[in-house]
Amino acid sequence: MFMSGLHVRRCAWVMLPLALLYTGAAVAHPGHMPHSHAGSFVAGLMHPLTGLDHLLAMAAIGLWSFRQAGALRRAMPLLIALGMLAGASLAWMGIPLMGVEFGIASSVLLAGVLLASLVRLPSALGGMLVFAFILLHGHAHGSELAPGASALLYATGFVATSVAITLGGRVLGEWLARRDNRWLRGIGAAIAAAGGALMMG
Repeated sequence: MFMSGLHVRRCAWVMLPLALLYTGAAVAHPGHMPHSHAGSFVAGLMHPLTGLDHLLAMAAIGLWSFRQAGALRRAMPLLIALGMLAGASLAWMGIPLMGVEFGIASSVLLAGVLLASLVRLPSALGGMLVFAFILLHGHAHGSELAPGASALLYATGFVATSVAITLGGRVLGEWLARRDNRWLRGIGAAIAAAGGALMMG
């Protein structure tokens, strides 16, 4: 049976994170660009995938977002990108945020709770909450920029991967919801438990 255009587009979104990883590997191949620049972009691509807290938060926000109002769903990629860039910019300007690591762990816990409860929030409130979560993650990403690396390429990498994880989570959330919401609740509870463990760690 042939897949409809809608199913093809959804599969494409799910595969986007893998495509990003493949692109990162290709860029890292010697000779394509100066090593420091290639390393900056690849480091940015990989960074959200190497930290469990970042990965869980992005995935939970994506899974949760599919049930939100259309305005918030459409704005989600922009909120992720702006939050990441704003947080990273604060780090690069030397402006500290108090309790970043605790805040990141808290964001994992709260994102898991939102998913487990399948709660729908007003778009303005949901948008502010997501932006606040992502600001903390962006600050952590920005603070780990290697000396001599390109901030622009590094930011491009981690923003692209973060948005891809979130969009992939939204597609997966829609797919799971059509089968059984208990899967979403269970995943949310597991993410919330992981966030609680990170807060106590």
